[in-house]
Amino acid sequence: MGFFDSEIVQQEAQQLFMDYQSLMALGSDYGKFDRAGKKLYIEKMEEMMDRYRIFMKRFELSDDFMAQMTIQQLNTQLNQFGTTPQGMFDQMHTTLERMKAELDQQP
Repeated sequence: MGFFDSEIVQQEAQQLFMDYQSLMALGSDYGKFDRAGKKLYIEKMEEMMDRYRIFMKRFELSDDFMAQMTIQQLNTQLNQFGTTPQGMFDQMHTTLERMKAELDQQP
């Protein structure tokens, strides 16, 4: 069975995509959130990024041809923006840490 034929992989991919879309839609109102809402949003983003990192690691560790092609395509796309998958995760981590620091400075 191929990597993408796995029902678990399909469910996790779908759930990650839906969660990401929901968080992005919600994030457009981030400035309107109270302190507790901002903290919860940051926590949910961190959780989603952890899940995404684990999901991507599954691709990397798989010997399935399509999984490897997906990693190759991601690397190519990110390279066009001057980054790597690790660079993308590092940038998101930096952004979330900055958001936390700003939150800590609020009364």
